[in-house]
Amino acid sequence: MNKEQAPACDFLHVHEEAVARVREKMPGEDHLIDLAELYKVFGDSTRIKILYVLFEAELCVCDIAGLLGMTVSAISHQLRILRSAKLVDFRREGKTVFYALADDHVRTILGMGMDHIME
Repeated sequence: MNKEQAPACDFLHVHEEAVARVREKMPGEDHLIDLAELYKVFGDSTRIKILYVLFEAELCVCDIAGLLGMTVSAISHQLRILRSAKLVDFRREGKTVFYALADDHVRTILGMGMDHIME
C-alpha cells in the first residue's frame, strides 16, 4: 500500500475533501518521529521536576540536586538528555554551570500541560 492509499474501510461514505485537506497538512514522517521523541523526554518524572525547577529559576546542578533530593550525578545525566532535546540551555560563570529553560516554547509547553491536568 502506498502513502496515497488508505486501507479499505467498512463505512459507506468517505469524506474525500476532509481527508485530502488533512493529508495535505500532515507533517512528514521525519517530523512526526522527532515530535514523538520530544514528547518521550517529557515522559520521565525526574526530567519534569528538573524542568519545573528551571521554570522558576536558573540554577546550577548542585542546587537542583539539593532541591530534588537527588545526586549530582543523577541530575547531570538527566540534564544531558534535556540539553540534547534542546529543552534546557546552560551558561558558565567561572567554574559553575547554570542551567535554564532553553526558550519560551518550553515554558509554554509546561504551562499548558499543567493547565490541562488542573482542569
